[in-house]
Amino acid sequence: MVTLKNRFKQADNMHDFFTANKKQFKEALLKKAVNVRDKIEEIHMIGNINLIENAVKLIHYVMEEDEDSVKTFAHQEGIAWAKQSLTLSFKLEWIQAIRRTLWNFLEQYDGMNDIERTSTEFYNMEKSNNDMIDQFLNSFFLSYSEYKDKLIEETKTLVDKLSVPIIPINSSVSIVPLTGTIDMYRASIIEEKILVGIGDQRIETLIIDLSGVAKIEQNAVGQFLKLIDGISMMGAKTVTTGIRPKIVHILIEAGIQFEGDTQPMANLQQALKAHIHYN
Repeated sequence: MVTLKNRFKQADNMHDFFTANKKQFKEALLKKAVNVRDKIEEIHMIGNINLIENAVKLIHYVMEEDEDSVKTFAHQEGIAWAKQSLTLSFKLEWIQAIRRTLWNFLEQYDGMNDIERTSTEFYNMEKSNNDMIDQFLNSFFLSYSEYKDKLIEETKTLVDKLSVPIIPINSSVSIVPLTGTIDMYRASIIEEKILVGIGDQRIETLIIDLSGVAKIEQNAVGQFLKLIDGISMMGAKTVTTGIRPKIVHILIEAGIQFEGDTQPMANLQQALKAHIHYN
């Protein structure tokens, strides 16, 4: 018959007991994390994340009641999982398996050392260990979420900038075809991209094609007018084409009229014919 003393090494305290029986901990953990264990090698290859060793590290921090190390470690883990877009359900199952395995080990330790805890001692230990693991989970998910939000925002900015293509037609004429909805945020992106492009490419005539724009939000209309003024201040001429009736109605309501160096035309073909001919 296999006894506790045959399966586990004796130790004077729980931390030493865990260290001495690390191999048994890993084996027990893998048995509890049914869905994760088949993904361990894959996760290691994808993100260089060693789930087994990280579990051991977390248990050491929990036993030492090292809250700062738990939060720092969780922050690092959250970023690592977010970078590789690893499944959160796996992480949650893994941490819960760590929690259950830890409690099984604490039970084994008490049994081997004939320790009978009072209800107060047990609840204090339960609160300490579970609070530390919950701290890890909270910090992990916060770090994961913050990194993902930052990544989404950076991606959105990149997509918005790429959605303002400045297409050179000849040495002095370029086209900017705009599509979708223009809100205040996107209007500022368009303004930045166009004004920089005029300076870098020395554009003399910029054709802004609005035929693909479904909507301009009311608060973005003024920003669009400022863009046209900015183009004029840089010594370039603005030609607008393809303005839909709905957009015209919004411009009229806002009291906007194209004046000076701004020339509206019905469509892009008309603008190209006129300005390529004269340039």
